[in-house]
Amino acid sequence: MVYQKYGKRIIDFVLSLIGLIILSPVILLLIFFIKMDSKGPVLFKQRRIGINKAEFYILKFRTMKIDTPKDTPTHLLENPDRYITRVGKFLRKTSLDEFPQIINILKGEMSIIGPRPALWNQYDLIKERDKYRANDVLPGLTGWAQINGRDELQIKVKSKLDGEYVTKMSFIFDVKVFFKTIFSVLRSDGVKEGNSQSKIQ
Repeated sequence: MVYQKYGKRIIDFVLSLIGLIILSPVILLLIFFIKMDSKGPVLFKQRRIGINKAEFYILKFRTMKIDTPKDTPTHLLENPDRYITRVGKFLRKTSLDEFPQIINILKGEMSIIGPRPALWNQYDLIKERDKYRANDVLPGLTGWAQINGRDELQIKVKSKLDGEYVTKMSFIFDVKVFFKTIFSVLRSDGVKEGNSQSKIQ
């Protein structure tokens, strides 16, 4: 309980601040390539559902063209490949597009580990998560569901895993999820574009 109430937030803030400083050269390089690759802003903002179902704007590096329909999961686009930029394909495959969420973590809108924040209009996912109290915690940069299937998971399975995280939340469990995420990203596990459970920008 102490970890959930105080320790988790302190660790989130300290690690995110250190990460922002260390990764700043990489972030600047990515900004340069994004600007050179296509027209539009570097950052992509999108309404998401946070703790206690409060809305916030998640930050990502823009991976899609500026004419892409807003608030639409990639798998619902008729031809997602036509919207994803060249640099965007690389960013999405490596999850480097998630770097700007360090700012969301510093602001206290997100945690490093937690259920991935749902889109504001993903009513079925939000409702299913209510059953497991998964909307009662800070959403995360990565989570238990992400290392157990990510884009391949059905909503009911994903929500159940998010609920499992809520019940098991602890420092040791967060460390486990963190390191499993690193291996998952290196293998690009569960990342799909243009399929039934594709990644949401």
